[in-house]
Amino acid sequence: MKRNQSMNSSKEWFLKNGQYVIYYLAAFLFVLTILALSGCRKKELDLGRMLTKETGNPRFKEMDEVILSTHIRKKLEGGKSWKHPRFMKATYASGGYRPLLLGQFLKNEDLREAVALVGQAEQHGLDPEMFAWREATEQLDLLYDVSKVKTLSQAYERVAEAELLIAHTLTTYQLALQFGVINPKRVYAHYYMDTQRPDSLDFRKIYETRSVHRYLDSIAPRDRMYLKVQEMLAKGIALQGYDQEESRRMFIVHLERMRWRNQPKEASFVWVNIPEMMLDVMVHGKSLVRMKVAVGEGRSLKKTDKLRFYDEDDLRKDRPFSRETPQLNSRIESVQVNPVWNIPQSIAGNEIVKLAAQDRYYLSNKGIEVYEKGKLIEDPETIDWANLASVKDFHFKQKPGDANALGKIKFLFPNQSSVYLHDTPEKGVFQKEGRAVSHGCVRVENPLELARALFGPGEKLKEIQTEMNSKKAQAKDLRLPKPYPVYLVYLTCAMDAQGNVRGHRDVYGLDVVLYSHLQQLKKKA
Repeated sequence: MKRNQSMNSSKEWFLKNGQYVIYYLAAFLFVLTILALSGCRKKELDLGRMLTKETGNPRFKEMDEVILSTHIRKKLEGGKSWKHPRFMKATYASGGYRPLLLGQFLKNEDLREAVALVGQAEQHGLDPEMFAWREATEQLDLLYDVSKVKTLSQAYERVAEAELLIAHTLTTYQLALQFGVINPKRVYAHYYMDTQRPDSLDFRKIYETRSVHRYLDSIAPRDRMYLKVQEMLAKGIALQGYDQEESRRMFIVHLERMRWRNQPKEASFVWVNIPEMMLDVMVHGKSLVRMKVAVGEGRSLKKTDKLRFYDEDDLRKDRPFSRETPQLNSRIESVQVNPVWNIPQSIAGNEIVKLAAQDRYYLSNKGIEVYEKGKLIEDPETIDWANLASVKDFHFKQKPGDANALGKIKFLFPNQSSVYLHDTPEKGVFQKEGRAVSHGCVRVENPLELARALFGPGEKLKEIQTEMNSKKAQAKDLRLPKPYPVYLVYLTCAMDAQGNVRGHRDVYGLDVVLYSHLQQLKKKA
């Protein structure tokens, strides 16, 4: 009862005095608004005075904050194409559309030095015009040209234009150094590597630093391989077996690949470089195990598919061959000793059936079982494979044994391409220089040595050895003590143990595709 009386008295008081409360609240908010605007105007006047002092032009100190912000907003929302429009608009909107770079960094030549640094982008295999560098330089110069800023209207135009063009140049260059200028997932059909791309926080870092040019210099890649390729590019050094022009283009492509955020973060991992056709078990930056591998079959490259003779209009689109080994990263979780090979329908239809048609004993000699609608066929030799209309009702399995195409062991890791590392009975393939011969999986030269690196010299390794040597081969699955990272990468430049950079054949034409996209960026800039 008392509570209701209290509530009623509160209502009566508010009805009598509410209008005064609202009035004083409105007045208080008005004062806060005036103070806030005064603060902003003071900052804006400070910018105008700084510009006048810096350039010697009195027109800048006459600028009004609101009018200048309106100019910047209109230019942001106008017809000009920005490289990262969403990030640009959000950054300036959150800053009230004020000049964020000119106000902080025009003094002490910091901004000019930063723009000049972009002009040296060729050191990274990039054309400065990808970042509209010349235009940004011209806009910066125009701020100091009194003859181009005679009126207040021209002052607004010059400041807004210079702010946004310089921001576009510096932010795109910043992100290019840290993430690359190309998103690999957009240009490659068989690319499944975890690759970090920039977000709004990355974009804004350049506005939050104390010195722009020092920040840009600090984020340039410092990897040993990157610096070596930079040096070879600058000096015009050719790779062994390649002429100078093709070497130059290979360096440009390699530097771009090294800027992608897809590098291993783990201390230990399995590293397969597809063009080099080699496998390394890396531990703390050193290769402890190294062996040859055979990778997926590449497309038939013509002379014009070489980097030196690329045709950008025809080759900018990636057209992968179905047997190419994909670029991916995953974790090896288990091995299967004496594996069973579930033969894919594509291989069964294009190869197995044709061989069975030529040799009635081919299937039994190779230990291949045939299932029709899930039921094992006891005598597959009785089927007329030469006149078979379709293989879709049949499933083929190769039993464990010496003839098994997967050899004595396969290394399994989750991936959407159903590829894995495995042994092979065809050891002669490792004597060849060109080993792009598989259906997409990776054949390893010394599988037991790889198993030792993954499992260590314990009981599991002894068990693997025993099972591999068993005359009664039976499939057996063994899990690793801990999943082991694996990377299947595509690098046509690689550094050997002596620190020399070697070139490797572009077996899948992926250098051609990437170089063509980089050339297109130069044209669009």
